[in-house]
Amino acid sequence: MASALKFSGLKHLELVTLTDLQKMLLAFFRLHYHGGTNFGRTSGGPFITTSYDYDAPIDEYGLARCPKWGHLKELHRSIKLCEHPLLNGEPINLSLGPSQEADVYEESSGACAAFISNMDDKNNKTVVFRNTSYYLPAWSVSILPDCKNVVFNTAKVTSQTSMVEMIPTDLQPSATSPNKDLRGLQWDVFTEKAGIWGAADFTKSGLVLFHDSLLVDETEEFLRSGRSPMLVVESKGHAMHVFINQKLQGSASGNGTVSPFKLKTPISLKAGVNEIVLLSMTVGLQHTRPLRLERLFNMYTRRPLNPYFRGVLIDYLRNSRRFLVKLLREALKMLGIENAGAFYEWVGAGPTSVRIVGMKNSTVDLSTSTWTYKAFKISRGNNVLKTLGEIGCGGLSTWTRPVGLDMIHMGKGLAWLNGNEIGRYWSRKASKHEKCVQQCDYRGKFMPNKCNTGCGEPTQRWYHVPRSWFKPSGNILVIFEEKGGDPNEIRFSTRKVSSVCVHVSENHPSFDFAYSQKSAIGDYKNKATVKLKCPMSSQISAVKFASFGDPVGSCGSYALGKCHDRNSISMVEQVCLNQNDCELELSEENFDMHLCPNLVKKLAVEVVCS
Repeated sequence: MASALKFSGLKHLELVTLTDLQKMLLAFFRLHYHGGTNFGRTSGGPFITTSYDYDAPIDEYGLARCPKWGHLKELHRSIKLCEHPLLNGEPINLSLGPSQEADVYEESSGACAAFISNMDDKNNKTVVFRNTSYYLPAWSVSILPDCKNVVFNTAKVTSQTSMVEMIPTDLQPSATSPNKDLRGLQWDVFTEKAGIWGAADFTKSGLVLFHDSLLVDETEEFLRSGRSPMLVVESKGHAMHVFINQKLQGSASGNGTVSPFKLKTPISLKAGVNEIVLLSMTVGLQHTRPLRLERLFNMYTRRPLNPYFRGVLIDYLRNSRRFLVKLLREALKMLGIENAGAFYEWVGAGPTSVRIVGMKNSTVDLSTSTWTYKAFKISRGNNVLKTLGEIGCGGLSTWTRPVGLDMIHMGKGLAWLNGNEIGRYWSRKASKHEKCVQQCDYRGKFMPNKCNTGCGEPTQRWYHVPRSWFKPSGNILVIFEEKGGDPNEIRFSTRKVSSVCVHVSENHPSFDFAYSQKSAIGDYKNKATVKLKCPMSSQISAVKFASFGDPVGSCGSYALGKCHDRNSISMVEQVCLNQNDCELELSEENFDMHLCPNLVKKLAVEVVCS
């Protein structure tokens, strides 16, 4: 089978076959295109509860996230139009300016495709390619399947934006419940005491109790002065509750980027024997982090990593996961290292230091004391296992929209529906000190914290519940709460696309891909077109906003600018009202194109789907 990649100077490295490459690409697209849910206890990292949506083009509920999904769909279609020249043509790179270039693929038959890019991350540019001028927004690429007509630009988003809402639904008593009114829908509460009791040992729960006893002399100064000693616990993560004599003294946790934390809290001690219990909790399965390549190779070779070898490895670390594993495995075999686990180091969790400051006029270090520890599926002394007696779904069995469990008024714990584990929940707030943005600026190189949102807000509020888990009646919801909350405020919510928006300027490319199947691309007259589509089984019931001119704002908050065609709303209503989808050209037949001369006009529309 033909090899997809070749290297000079690395003779003994296993090469990726075309089949391997295809499988790798399919896995890549599944991972990066569809968000998912960690049902049960399968969350794969610290501080991850059930969602690993990652703002994917298709969210964890299975709904398209627009405009991202639509924009990528148009990108793939545009590249497909370039298929033949890309696979058969000779590549040529042309400089069109200091930060502008064209990558051209041309066949001997004359078939041609070009990608024109502007790598300036601040300034828009106009370039000349084959005697034709092309406008390029900052940090963008235009695709020309015939080296003449622009069918796509990465910075010009013509796809619609969807406004998604979570619609709350009140819980109702089951038809089989003895209490038929809403007041009869009550929680059964079971409280568990803190400390090590019984012989239970539930290691899979991720809750570990560390138990020790401390003898306090009745002559201690703090007993007379009323000045409480300070307990200082250092932990690798992820969260912890501290109890003294079965009373909660304090809690602490790490955050989404740093697992270790320090708990520092005053404690109440009595003369005599005091029971100290540390409830250490992990959030996510045991995880690893990759060793830095220099450290890995210097550890085994006792010499710095060859710059060329380092460059190859880092390049594939960034671009190919599966190939990297093959590459490193072969490379390490050359060095006599057979254990593939050497790529990673385990990241630990749990307490590393326990001290009490202010006892015996000094500090008492309990880190070296003999601690009794067990893994338990219990929690704080005032924490509870709550069961909601039989719920009637009130039409849940006929719901056609995705369902989420709203846990904003709860603390931290686990949830089950009809024996199916929904997973962890934790109303932990993201750090308010992180740098968040109201609107993302896509220009420039990507950084993980480039477009943070939700600073100071809960990292997750709704928890995905598959509709197949519901029964028409007799549903049982069980909550294991570790911190405390108000279970009467728990709600099921359905995920609904309430409105869709589009914002297109007259110079936006809007290529009709169906037309390309019937005629040559060069025969097509490129006209900007607004395209709106509601979800299945719904239609456009109202036009909330429409303006052709220079509207301002974003979806959900559009406003009129200084230039406005008064017929905008009536035109959109005429074409789109009571339709599932519609298209509207930015043309003289539909709008006053002579309005506001010398201005690149735009059309912004928001419609309601119902």
